[in-house]
Amino acid sequence: MKHPRTVDDVMTHAVVSARLDAPVKEIVQSMRRWGVSAVPVLSAEGRVVGVVSEADVLGKVPGEDHDDSGSVTAGGLMSAPAVTVPRGATIAGAARLMGRGHLKRLPVVDEDGRPVGVVSRGDLLKVYLRSDAELAEDVRRELLTHLIPEGDAALTVRVTDGAVTLTGRLPQSVPADLALRLTRAVPGVVDAAAEFTNA
Repeated sequence: MKHPRTVDDVMTHAVVSARLDAPVKEIVQSMRRWGVSAVPVLSAEGRVVGVVSEADVLGKVPGEDHDDSGSVTAGGLMSAPAVTVPRGATIAGAARLMGRGHLKRLPVVDEDGRPVGVVSRGDLLKVYLRSDAELAEDVRRELLTHLIPEGDAALTVRVTDGAVTLTGRLPQSVPADLALRLTRAVPGVVDAAAEFTNA
């Protein structure tokens, strides 16, 4: 089974979006209907130009003493420019972007800036639900494919609750810290340690 590496592997493909001129009531109805806390706002060409979140609606819509909420549109409410992520972005990269911006969801866009999906914190967390056996197989594959010539190592990979322990023999040409960095880069690995003997 192919392990998830990019946001394309874990994103939700359905995108709930709003036009620039969409009235606030329509935006809120879409949020409630689809159970989302934010929607990307699209230009006339279909590119993501901003995002309207629940906080944007609550913070910018006039109070009841000004009943002109019908004139408030996505273009006036949205946070811009939109923080988006390309479909080929790594899961770790998307997680860092979300963390830095304190974001719950990111629109996923193609090369032209058009939405192809949405990735949420929950989507990114799915990689940590994979079994230890799947992770061990992925780590073995990564190390043997990218680092160690076939038959040139006696490697044992043990995984317990996402924590990887590498033991065995590495070729002298392969630094142990490189093997550990590659192991930690496998989505779902929470920690890695090694006890290698050099060939």
